[in-house]
Amino acid sequence: MATLYGKGRGKARSHAPKPEKPYWLKLTSKKIKEIEETVVKLANKDMNSAKIGLVLRDSYGIPNIKIAVNKTINQILKEQDIKTEPQELVALEKRAKALKKHFEKNKKDMTAKRGLQLTEAKIRRLKKYYKKKKKL
Repeated sequence: MATLYGKGRGKARSHAPKPEKPYWLKLTSKKIKEIEETVVKLANKDMNSAKIGLVLRDSYGIPNIKIAVNKTINQILKEQDIKTEPQELVALEKRAKALKKHFEKNKKDMTAKRGLQLTEAKIRRLKKYYKKKKKL
């Protein structure tokens, strides 16, 4: 991040180190195929990519899917032709639903009305973008 009052562009080399595969994670090609099948199976149960990552971490002991398989969860799902709804769109729709519910109870809350308008505008823009990119 750049400095607040100066012309600086931030601290050089201020990025996180590249993650390395843990020493205890022993993976063979058979195990990698098994992980990919697990990702597909969880995606077919209508889980999003974030929840799939949590299940793999907590239940299967895979700390980072990209380190283990050299692919992201979304790349694996794309290879298998499984369409998932973008996470940011789901989160915005959830926020809009909560704002609508709040606004029904509090009719005079104009700040909430403005927030709802902004959120719905973001949703429209994102849907337009994803339709253009053919992800919806």
